[in-house]
Amino acid sequence: MKPFSIAAVQLNLEYTNNFNLLERKTREVVARFPWVQMVVLSELATGGTSKNVEHSLEEYLPKLKEISKELNIWYVPGSFYDHKDGRITNAAPVISPEGKLITTCTKTYPFLPYEKGVSPGNEACIFDVPGAGRFGMHICYDLWFPESSRALAMNGAEVILHPSLTDTCDRDVEKAMARATAAQQQCYYIDVNAGGNQGCGLSICVGPDGEILHEANIGDEIILVEVDFEKVKRCRKRGLKGLGQPLKSFRDNPSPFLSNTQDQDYLDSLGNLDIPSKNKST
Repeated sequence: MKPFSIAAVQLNLEYTNNFNLLERKTREVVARFPWVQMVVLSELATGGTSKNVEHSLEEYLPKLKEISKELNIWYVPGSFYDHKDGRITNAAPVISPEGKLITTCTKTYPFLPYEKGVSPGNEACIFDVPGAGRFGMHICYDLWFPESSRALAMNGAEVILHPSLTDTCDRDVEKAMARATAAQQQCYYIDVNAGGNQGCGLSICVGPDGEILHEANIGDEIILVEVDFEKVKRCRKRGLKGLGQPLKSFRDNPSPFLSNTQDQDYLDSLGNLDIPSKNKST
């Protein structure tokens, strides 16, 4: 099986109205690296955190399909605040080289209490690339919930795409989580953050054995990753470096974590999901 080439594109972005820049950069990437088969951008890359209808996915989807078809690439152009049925969701489309919408990943865990007014998704996002392998995707804060990546891996995802938007001091923690996720799920993990006014950059891509393939700096970077699906299969069948085989172990003994084992009284004692107050220590 041939390697599959991904360009994870970290860009210095303005707070909003970035579509023209993103289109130009996507075209530049494909012109410079014509072997690239998939381009992945960061969370909310086009409209930023603006929830205006003008930045909804439906407003941009026709043009995104045109770009994907013209350039003959799989296109994950980051996410958008989508407006449907009276709800707002954080949604990232997956568009095929034929210009077809294959699936849409909806962020399962909005960054509450900061990402107010955004409804959660409730399905694992899985899609197949014919002749290559199976992909999964989750968005930004979903990384903090290992159940999210486990659900993707247990459904066969060999690559997890992670469009992110982080400009805070916990970015080093997220990078550690990205590496741990790749090792735990024995998959490629492609994390793409924004730079500039939107984010702090520092994107990271990791292989299925936990090896860091590339760590970006804070500015524009094009991270090229060649995915070896046979390597994923070897890691999962033989174990990471011939050692741990966590997917098989979880497959064979999932019951301790499928039953209701949480202490509800303890969880309730943590209080409401609110922004911390200056005048309170708890």
